[in-house]
Amino acid sequence: MKSASLPSLRVEPELRHSAEQVLREGETLSAFIESSLRSNIERRLARNEFIARGLASREHARATGEYIAADEVLGKLHSAFLEAKQKKP
Repeated sequence: MKSASLPSLRVEPELRHSAEQVLREGETLSAFIESSLRSNIERRLARNEFIARGLASREHARATGEYIAADEVLGKLHSAFLEAKQKKP
């Protein structure tokens, strides 16, 4: 597949300097920018999916009239957190 380029990006010198300061050994600024772009895309896709699941759940609850109390949900989340914390080395 042919590669494509992104538009050039003008930034303040301070931002470029900050980006260069966090580069890992052997990493180029271009590689850092590409990695950052990929991470941001993944985060936004995950956020969109999360919102879609929440909206679908809301519609299901409205349609069925079946709701779960916030205290019950928080209790389950707290239990899952404690269990995961115990498993952590």
